[in-house]
Amino acid sequence: MGEFTVHRVRFFHYMPSGICAMAFNRRTERLAVARTDGSVELYSRTDHFFQEKVVPGRQQRSIQALCWVGKRLFGAGLSGEIAEFDLDNLRLKFSQDAYGGPIWSIVCNPQGTHLAAGCEDGTVKLFEILEDQIRFERNMGGQKGRIISLAWHSSGTKIAAGMIDMIKVFDLDSGNAVQRLLVERGSRMQQSQECVVWSVLFLSDIIVSGDSAGKVKMWDVNTGTLIKNHQVTEWDVLTLSVSQDETSLFAGTSEGTVVQFQLLDVVLGQEEKEWVRTRTFKNHTHDVIALAEADTVIISGGMDTQLVVRPLLDKLDFKSRDSSLLKILFPQRSLVSCAKKAGLLLFQYPTHLELWLKTCPSVHLMCLFPVRLGLQGEDHVCCSAVAPCGEWIAYSTTSGIRLYRLQRDNKNVSITKVPKLPKVLRHAHQLCFSPDSSHLYGTTSSAVHVVALTSAGCKFEHSLKPNSCVDSDGKFLASANSNSEIHIYNMHKLKAHCTVPVYRSGVSAMGIHPETNNLVIVHADHQIFEFSIEQMQYTDWSRRVQKEGLHHVWLERDTPVINVTFNPQNPNHVILHDSYMFCIIDQSLPLPDRKSQFHNQLTLKSLPEAERLKHSHAFKECKLYQPLLCVDMLENQSLVVVERPLLDITTNLPAPVRQKKFAT
Repeated sequence: MGEFTVHRVRFFHYMPSGICAMAFNRRTERLAVARTDGSVELYSRTDHFFQEKVVPGRQQRSIQALCWVGKRLFGAGLSGEIAEFDLDNLRLKFSQDAYGGPIWSIVCNPQGTHLAAGCEDGTVKLFEILEDQIRFERNMGGQKGRIISLAWHSSGTKIAAGMIDMIKVFDLDSGNAVQRLLVERGSRMQQSQECVVWSVLFLSDIIVSGDSAGKVKMWDVNTGTLIKNHQVTEWDVLTLSVSQDETSLFAGTSEGTVVQFQLLDVVLGQEEKEWVRTRTFKNHTHDVIALAEADTVIISGGMDTQLVVRPLLDKLDFKSRDSSLLKILFPQRSLVSCAKKAGLLLFQYPTHLELWLKTCPSVHLMCLFPVRLGLQGEDHVCCSAVAPCGEWIAYSTTSGIRLYRLQRDNKNVSITKVPKLPKVLRHAHQLCFSPDSSHLYGTTSSAVHVVALTSAGCKFEHSLKPNSCVDSDGKFLASANSNSEIHIYNMHKLKAHCTVPVYRSGVSAMGIHPETNNLVIVHADHQIFEFSIEQMQYTDWSRRVQKEGLHHVWLERDTPVINVTFNPQNPNHVILHDSYMFCIIDQSLPLPDRKSQFHNQLTLKSLPEAERLKHSHAFKECKLYQPLLCVDMLENQSLVVVERPLLDITTNLPAPVRQKKFAT
């Protein structure tokens, strides 16, 4: 496969943010996840929880609750505003003050016509959902005590509100509280200590609550009496979720556990049923703040920053990729940009950029010093790029694009902001430079904008209408959208060249080969395609892959490929990487068949030289470096590998409420 000089980088101090809210849309099979930095991530349930989009965060933005209304996504937080997210342009569409102080919860009625917001002042604010906005309708409640949690009855006529020491049930016709359910305090709590109802569910015939006393309680809807009281934990029950058929219930605790309850027959064959605690899952080290049930899986997230998708094996008929536990910790997009010719690395943080300059090209380890670029305004960075020559840096927020020119003289570095950018460059979902650093490409939801770069500044050239990458001579540019459509443009003629046949799975990474101009595409389900741009059809190698099929070990991986690059010394080599491995595909070797050993490096080493070729196949994985944020080729047959050790992340997390010790 060849030998490479590896530059191992561990000074990108990426730190994921904790998960604070979650909402699952059963109609579109989309999961929305809010993090403590104010960002919102969208995952596709049908595409193995592939991260399709990210709405960047913003300073001082706090999201405590998310709510789907059809295909529209609303959020609210401690700022006291209800906001709708523009999922096409990946920014806020509008925000409206509820005038009730911090908002702790928002829910939508089953009909999708109204939003209810639970506020700090003890009121439930009711809003009518209009086509492009929401309109305040009325208040309910208004006594002392904040509204922590809300749940709407399936009939749409009643709302349950979790508060301090009680649950109130509001009737929407009268606007008054028709029931007050008092919540008793736990044995570990002092009498003066308040019991907080963190979460509440309104099922067809019962109300379910989870509180700071560590209890999950079931209440009769009609009489308001306590039916069942489950002591789940000694600490807090922070969140609840229920299945669509109301036969399975989940509770997330501050101990990091998820507890399942099921509605089972008291006596087999009889109609009487009872809620029984059946399973306890321990996949988190910190508070489980958000839960979402999605048919055959339960999704959880919290302060340990990882999104956990746990299959419910009793709902799966056969073993498949969906029956394995999935943990999502790292972003499914690249946060590192590499200037191959200049030997620069650009690290993207939410609030700043770091540029690391390689000053000692003769040594194996990268001897660098950083240049930190601070941001202006409150918006977080959504994308960034450094030119291959190392003279240009660009980044975008939701409010604008910034372009800088970098000048180096030995160890002296100066960065100058380019003052006047074309007005068409308002913001971008992704940025990249041409291989000769003469052009900047910025993608939006509807176009690819082309800007020419000169020593005097920049000039707008063209907008190409219909994630991007460009070939080594700058002739072709490929752009993929969230509908899995790939458009290829001829940049010399500034017009569309062709489109790639649409595949059912999202595009996770792609790259244009510097010599053949073939586009290598990797999808979220790990299928690999190679498309000849000049011939406008799939290559023979790609057709062979689809005919023979990829090895099941490759297809059963749980993390998508996030980058595609090539070996300039060997045109047959394609280099891919995800968070836990990088793989070199040698297109001159046969594909591994289903019975062959996929990880066969140790076997090949034990064979004599003459026998190795007979047992070799195209895929060679390396798991020596992980977790990986970037793997890219530099000049002189060298690889730069950017790692982020898990231990560095866990040591920066806040202390857990309770940590399990051996023999305790």
